[in-house]
Amino acid sequence: MARNFDEFRDIFVKYQQNFNQKVHTNRFGETDCLMNIFGITPSLKNKNTQYWGRELGACWETMVAEVCKRRSAGYSPAIMFNGRQLCDLVAGRYAIDTKYRIGSGDSGTVNKFKDNAAQLIKKRYEPVLLILRNDNLHGTIVQCRNGGWTIHAGEKAFDFIRKIAAGFDMKRYLTERAGAYPISTG
Repeated sequence: MARNFDEFRDIFVKYQQNFNQKVHTNRFGETDCLMNIFGITPSLKNKNTQYWGRELGACWETMVAEVCKRRSAGYSPAIMFNGRQLCDLVAGRYAIDTKYRIGSGDSGTVNKFKDNAAQLIKKRYEPVLLILRNDNLHGTIVQCRNGGWTIHAGEKAFDFIRKIAAGFDMKRYLTERAGAYPISTG
Protein backbone atom coordinates (compact mmCIF):
# COMPACT_ATOMS: atom_id res chain seq x y z
CA MET A 1 0.00 0.00 0.00
CA ALA A 2 2.78 2.47 0.88
CA ARG A 3 4.31 1.87 -2.54
CA ASN A 4 1.24 3.42 -4.22
CA PHE A 5 1.84 6.69 -2.40
CA ASP A 6 5.35 6.86 -3.82
CA GLU A 7 3.76 6.98 -7.28
CA PHE A 8 2.17 10.30 -6.34
CA ARG A 9 5.36 11.83 -4.95
CA ASP A 10 6.09 13.87 -8.10
CA ILE A 11 2.55 15.21 -8.10
CA PHE A 12 2.78 16.21 -4.44
CA VAL A 13 6.18 17.85 -4.91
CA LYS A 14 4.91 19.83 -7.91
CA TYR A 15 1.91 21.13 -5.98
CA GLN A 16 4.01 21.79 -2.90
CA GLN A 17 6.26 24.01 -5.02
CA ASN A 18 3.25 25.77 -6.53
CA PHE A 19 1.73 26.36 -3.10
CA ASN A 20 5.03 27.66 -1.77
CA GLN A 21 5.27 30.15 -4.64
CA LYS A 22 1.82 31.50 -3.86
CA VAL A 23 1.95 34.79 -2.00
CA HIS A 24 0.14 34.26 1.29
CA THR A 25 -0.73 37.55 2.86
CA ASN A 26 -2.88 38.73 5.67
CA ARG A 27 -5.56 40.17 3.43
CA PHE A 28 -7.28 41.94 6.31
CA GLY A 29 -5.25 45.10 6.28
CA GLU A 30 -4.21 45.27 2.65
CA THR A 31 -5.37 48.35 0.87
CA ASP A 32 -4.09 50.28 -2.08
CA CYS A 33 -4.68 53.74 -3.43
CA LEU A 34 -7.29 52.51 -5.93
CA MET A 35 -9.31 50.70 -3.25
CA ASN A 36 -9.12 53.84 -1.13
CA ILE A 37 -10.69 55.99 -3.86
CA PHE A 38 -13.90 53.98 -3.52
CA GLY A 39 -13.59 53.20 0.19
CA ILE A 40 -13.29 49.48 -0.52
CA THR A 41 -12.21 47.82 2.69
CA PRO A 42 -10.10 44.67 2.80
CA SER A 43 -12.99 42.78 4.43
CA LEU A 44 -15.37 43.81 1.62
CA LYS A 45 -12.83 42.89 -1.03
CA ASN A 46 -12.18 39.51 0.62
CA LYS A 47 -15.86 38.58 0.30
CA ASN A 48 -15.38 38.35 -3.47
CA THR A 49 -11.71 38.76 -4.38
CA GLN A 50 -12.15 37.64 -7.98
CA TYR A 51 -14.83 40.26 -8.65
CA TRP A 52 -12.90 43.10 -7.01
CA GLY A 53 -9.62 42.10 -8.66
CA ARG A 54 -11.27 42.04 -12.08
CA GLU A 55 -13.10 45.35 -11.60
CA LEU A 56 -10.19 47.19 -10.01
CA GLY A 57 -7.99 45.81 -12.80
CA ALA A 58 -10.36 47.19 -15.44
CA CYS A 59 -10.36 50.56 -13.67
CA TRP A 60 -6.53 50.56 -13.51
CA GLU A 61 -6.30 49.70 -17.21
CA THR A 62 -8.73 52.48 -18.16
CA MET A 63 -6.90 55.04 -16.02
CA VAL A 64 -3.47 54.17 -17.43
CA ALA A 65 -4.82 54.26 -20.99
CA GLU A 66 -6.47 57.63 -20.40
CA VAL A 67 -3.35 59.17 -18.87
CA CYS A 68 -1.22 57.91 -21.76
CA LYS A 69 -3.77 59.06 -24.34
CA ARG A 70 -3.68 62.59 -22.91
CA ARG A 71 -0.03 62.91 -21.90
CA SER A 72 2.19 60.40 -23.75
CA ALA A 73 3.77 60.78 -27.15
CA GLY A 74 2.96 57.96 -29.52
CA TYR A 75 -0.17 56.68 -27.79
CA SER A 76 -2.21 54.03 -29.54
CA PRO A 77 -4.74 51.50 -28.27
CA ALA A 78 -4.24 47.75 -27.90
CA ILE A 79 -2.21 45.79 -30.43
CA MET A 80 -4.10 42.84 -31.88
CA PHE A 81 -2.51 39.79 -33.50
CA ASN A 82 -4.50 36.87 -34.92
CA GLY A 83 -7.55 37.97 -32.93
CA ARG A 84 -5.60 38.13 -29.68
CA GLN A 85 -4.83 41.29 -27.73
CA LEU A 86 -1.08 41.44 -27.11
CA CYS A 87 -1.15 44.47 -24.80
CA ASP A 88 -3.58 47.09 -23.54
CA LEU A 89 -1.96 50.15 -25.09
CA VAL A 90 1.16 51.61 -26.64
CA ALA A 91 3.05 54.70 -25.49
CA GLY A 92 5.98 55.42 -27.78
CA ARG A 93 8.13 52.31 -27.97
CA TYR A 94 6.44 50.68 -24.96
CA ALA A 95 3.74 48.05 -25.42
CA ILE A 96 2.02 48.18 -22.05
CA ASP A 97 -0.14 45.52 -20.46
CA THR A 98 -1.77 46.59 -17.21
CA LYS A 99 -2.60 44.31 -14.32
CA TYR A 100 -4.06 45.08 -10.92
CA ARG A 101 -2.24 42.04 -9.52
CA ILE A 102 -0.85 38.80 -10.90
CA GLY A 103 -2.08 35.92 -8.81
CA SER A 104 -2.21 33.12 -11.36
CA GLY A 105 0.74 31.01 -12.34
CA ASP A 106 -1.00 28.42 -14.46
CA SER A 107 0.80 27.37 -17.62
CA GLY A 108 -1.86 28.91 -19.89
CA THR A 109 -1.39 32.35 -18.32
CA VAL A 110 2.39 32.15 -18.38
CA ASN A 111 2.50 30.90 -21.98
CA LYS A 112 0.16 33.68 -23.09
CA PHE A 113 2.44 36.28 -21.52
CA LYS A 114 5.51 34.74 -23.15
CA ASP A 115 3.84 34.47 -26.57
CA ASN A 116 2.59 38.04 -26.39
CA ALA A 117 6.03 39.36 -25.44
CA ALA A 118 7.64 37.49 -28.34
CA GLN A 119 5.15 39.00 -30.82
CA LEU A 120 5.61 42.51 -29.40
CA ILE A 121 9.39 42.22 -29.59
CA LYS A 122 9.09 41.10 -33.23
CA LYS A 123 7.10 44.28 -33.84
CA ARG A 124 9.97 46.25 -32.24
CA TYR A 125 8.17 47.21 -29.04
CA GLU A 126 9.42 46.88 -25.49
CA PRO A 127 6.83 44.82 -23.59
CA VAL A 128 6.03 46.36 -20.20
CA LEU A 129 3.81 44.90 -17.49
CA LEU A 130 2.46 47.72 -15.35
CA ILE A 131 1.10 46.20 -12.13
CA LEU A 132 -0.59 48.30 -9.45
CA ARG A 133 0.06 45.97 -6.50
CA ASN A 134 3.23 44.40 -5.16
CA ASP A 135 1.70 41.18 -3.76
CA ASN A 136 2.10 39.25 -7.00
CA LEU A 137 2.91 35.60 -7.58
CA HIS A 138 6.71 35.64 -7.62
CA GLY A 139 7.15 32.64 -9.91
CA THR A 140 4.88 34.12 -12.57
CA ILE A 141 6.68 37.48 -12.38
CA VAL A 142 10.03 35.72 -12.89
CA GLN A 143 8.67 33.77 -15.85
CA CYS A 144 7.21 36.92 -17.42
CA ARG A 145 10.53 38.71 -16.97
CA ASN A 146 12.38 35.75 -18.49
CA GLY A 147 9.83 35.74 -21.31
CA GLY A 148 10.69 39.29 -22.34
CA TRP A 149 8.54 41.58 -20.18
CA THR A 150 9.91 44.51 -18.21
CA ILE A 151 8.01 44.52 -14.92
CA HIS A 152 7.01 47.65 -13.02
CA ALA A 153 4.94 46.91 -9.91
CA GLY A 154 3.75 49.10 -7.05
CA GLU A 155 5.78 52.28 -6.65
CA LYS A 156 7.82 51.43 -9.76
CA ALA A 157 4.60 51.36 -11.82
CA PHE A 158 3.82 54.90 -10.71
CA ASP A 159 7.41 55.98 -11.45
CA PHE A 160 7.07 54.55 -14.96
CA ILE A 161 3.78 56.39 -15.53
CA ARG A 162 5.42 59.63 -14.39
CA LYS A 163 8.23 58.99 -16.89
CA ILE A 164 6.00 58.37 -19.92
CA ALA A 165 3.17 60.76 -19.02
CA ALA A 166 4.94 64.12 -18.92
CA GLY A 167 5.60 63.99 -15.18
CA PHE A 168 2.04 63.19 -14.11
CA ASP A 169 2.10 61.82 -10.54
CA MET A 170 -0.76 59.33 -10.62
CA LYS A 171 -0.07 57.99 -7.13
CA ARG A 172 -0.33 61.45 -5.63
CA TYR A 173 -3.46 62.11 -7.67
CA LEU A 174 -5.09 58.92 -6.37
CA THR A 175 -3.91 59.39 -2.80
CA GLU A 176 -5.34 62.91 -2.67
CA ARG A 177 -8.73 61.54 -3.74
CA ALA A 178 -9.02 58.76 -1.17
CA GLY A 179 -12.68 58.34 -0.25
CA ALA A 180 -13.87 60.73 -2.97
CA TYR A 181 -16.08 58.11 -4.68
CA PRO A 182 -17.45 55.92 -1.88
CA ILE A 183 -19.48 52.89 -2.85
CA SER A 184 -22.68 51.78 -1.20
CA THR A 185 -22.14 48.57 0.74
CA GLY A 186 -25.65 47.96 1.96
